[in-house]
Amino acid sequence: MTTVPVVDVVAIAASLGGIEALKTILGALPEGFPAAVLVVQHRPADHRGLLAEILGRATPLRVKEADDGETLRGGTVFLAPPGNHLLVNAGGVLSLSRAQKVHHVRPSADPLFESAALAYGPRVIAVVLTGYDSDGEGGVRFVRKGGGVVIAQDPPSCVAPGMPQSAIATGCVDRVLPLGAIGPALVKMLTGRPATALPCETED
Repeated sequence: MTTVPVVDVVAIAASLGGIEALKTILGALPEGFPAAVLVVQHRPADHRGLLAEILGRATPLRVKEADDGETLRGGTVFLAPPGNHLLVNAGGVLSLSRAQKVHHVRPSADPLFESAALAYGPRVIAVVLTGYDSDGEGGVRFVRKGGGVVIAQDPPSCVAPGMPQSAIATGCVDRVLPLGAIGPALVKMLTGRPATALPCETED
């Protein structure tokens, strides 16, 4: 299989309602999508194996659970394994951590967003999707500080609006988009191909 060079990192966080939301977004990404996609979906620690298969049926991209020490590849979706935080290190090397829970969950969005921002700076796009609580709120601050872009799902299109609402409240969200517009927006941002118009943007 040909490896697509990583030029950007898309880091996505979701909780309740996230599987359907992820299917919608990943289904809009074309084969050859140049970025590596990193996903934190809150799920029980014993919930192994099924998510990669479910999401893999919705997208032409390769979907897999991340392995400790592997290197990011473009056109691949890396899932945080249940019970492990997913971190990005220098050189695009992934690591897994069983450090304490953040916002009562592991994996958590905040460690992923923070580590991606430190490793990739302005080459990071963070996406906060449907979910309860405030996971991702701290991480989006790191992404914005590093020059990256933050997208939040429009709360009315969420099953649970808590996570995107918390992200939006930080003032660090660049774009608030309904679910169906997020995938096309990522395509336009990262490949220059036409996508649906962005319906709104937040002001700093």
